[in-house]
Amino acid sequence: MEHGQNNLFLSVFHPCSIRGSQIGIRAPSVARKMKSLDAKLAEIRADRASRAFILADAKDADMAFGVRAPGARDYLARRGARPAQFSPEVWTREEFGCRNLPEFLDIIREVVHQGLIDVMLMSAYVNEQLTIKEGVFRDSHVTPAARANDTTDVWAVRHGCYTGEPAQPFRSASIDQIQCGKIECDRATNVFPGANLGLYSVTFVNDLEQDRETLLAFKAFREEAERKNFRYFLEVFDPNVNIGVPPEKLGEFINDNIIRNLAGVPEPGRPTFLKIVYHGPRAMEELAQYDPNLVVGILGGSAGTTYDAFKLIHDAQKYGARVALFGRKINNAEHQLAFIEMLSLITAGKISPEEAVRAYHGVLQAKKITPKLSLEKDLELTDQSMSYEANSGQRTTVTGNPLVNVKPVAAEATTSAATLAAKPLSWPVHANGAPDFDRMDPAQRRSYDRHRLTRKFG
Repeated sequence: MEHGQNNLFLSVFHPCSIRGSQIGIRAPSVARKMKSLDAKLAEIRADRASRAFILADAKDADMAFGVRAPGARDYLARRGARPAQFSPEVWTREEFGCRNLPEFLDIIREVVHQGLIDVMLMSAYVNEQLTIKEGVFRDSHVTPAARANDTTDVWAVRHGCYTGEPAQPFRSASIDQIQCGKIECDRATNVFPGANLGLYSVTFVNDLEQDRETLLAFKAFREEAERKNFRYFLEVFDPNVNIGVPPEKLGEFINDNIIRNLAGVPEPGRPTFLKIVYHGPRAMEELAQYDPNLVVGILGGSAGTTYDAFKLIHDAQKYGARVALFGRKINNAEHQLAFIEMLSLITAGKISPEEAVRAYHGVLQAKKITPKLSLEKDLELTDQSMSYEANSGQRTTVTGNPLVNVKPVAAEATTSAATLAAKPLSWPVHANGAPDFDRMDPAQRRSYDRHRLTRKFG
């Protein structure tokens, strides 16, 4: 680290500099007429060498995980716990473990007030509460956004099996409901109280009929969005089922689908930016260099070590990404504001990922917060499946990602019966060795069924 950077590092992270919810970099005190998202997009498109980087916090998990979406209560906003009713004969508040929605909203308010992100992604309902009713973003440079569709591969409810089936297009919220909170907006004006930016997600599964239906739904959305002057960014998930494409070729499959699909879309209907899995340097550079007007962003994937997250955003930016949307990686952090500040410092080129991990642990120590992992463990790279549902074994593991060194766990259809029968058990069992169906996720249940049928029929 250079001498000047070291002085910044010490001034930012010295324990005496930490005050309340603000640490290090301070939020702007004056409201800006232009949102920082628009300013950065203009800078990126005008100068491809610019270091401008867009940070987004994805707080839309209630459209995927249900009750568990707000995350564990080991981190709360400064306001603290919100009242909740729990019958003592059933469980205690601590045993329940998850934040309730009011606690979740407090964290969103605090992150927006911190001012280090550019986009806050929410569900349509949370957008209504904070953007339309409360006006949280009115005097903020942060842009509110809402998830505009919720394909079935994000239906990650407890005991469900939806995420193991090929993704089907589906939309809960309409554009009008995102813009103004009701079924039909008054379009005498182009100014609406809600969000005017949405996330639309697609998942290609290498099946003609399935992917055609996905693109038809996307086409209908694009045309409606263009008519209603609604901006969107496009999320392209990795396949949530085995599609017969080798993991090391998956980035090429995704890149070609993106370009082929958008080739038929004139500028007014194109996405503001992309959100994709990081498939390594080659795939990122291939896509980022193709079209200077196409701004490429990455998603954070499932939780891992702090170094996983910091190294991911550093490497993705190095090879062409200009946006990062981290949902669970932020939401699962021991201190979300400190975690976001480290992301901001990394993308600004102030500190390295390794330095950021050490600085983050320094903040936790100063705030007397016990880290989930020791500093040594948190500095390790771990395997990342990059799946939306952390427990799903079906979404392809990306071997081109430098954070990954394992093969996909899903069994190939061509696996021989002898090989399958010889595999170690990959599902939970009771003490007597019997399969524990209550604890099986969809992938484990399929693995058990394949094993059972192979042993019975060969």
